Amino acid sequence: MNVFTRSLTDDLASLVKGIDSFVDKNKSKQAAAFVVLLSSDPDADEAKLKEFAKKHGIKNVPLTVFDGEAGPPSYKVAKDADVTVLLWQKRDVKANHAFAKDGLNAATVEKVLSDTPKILN
Repeated sequence: MNVFTRSLTDDLASLVKGIDSFVDKNKSKQAAAFVVLLSSDPDADEAKLKEFAKKHGIKNVPLTVFDGEAGPPSYKVAKDADVTVLLWQKRDVKANHAFAKDGLNAATVEKVLSDTPKILN
């Protein structure tokens, strides 16, 4: 599972905490995830990302910074989305969620988390 984000919000924290719990509970099924902050200032944002992980107790999901708000070209991150979530299994995308700024909320976080069983082996 990949999460690409352009901002660090409380709703993103809720999503990442849910994903962190999912990964922890499903390690035996090879569940894995990572979060990528798309940034125009990766040096400054790396410190923010470390604080975000510490503040929210993220333990099982690596948090990284990508230099460039467009994201890695091969992932084709939606340019208008603030948060893009790709759930995949063995190179096949099982679910794709993209949220505009302020589009990630309790209901949409729950929708993403409800799709997580689709990627278990």
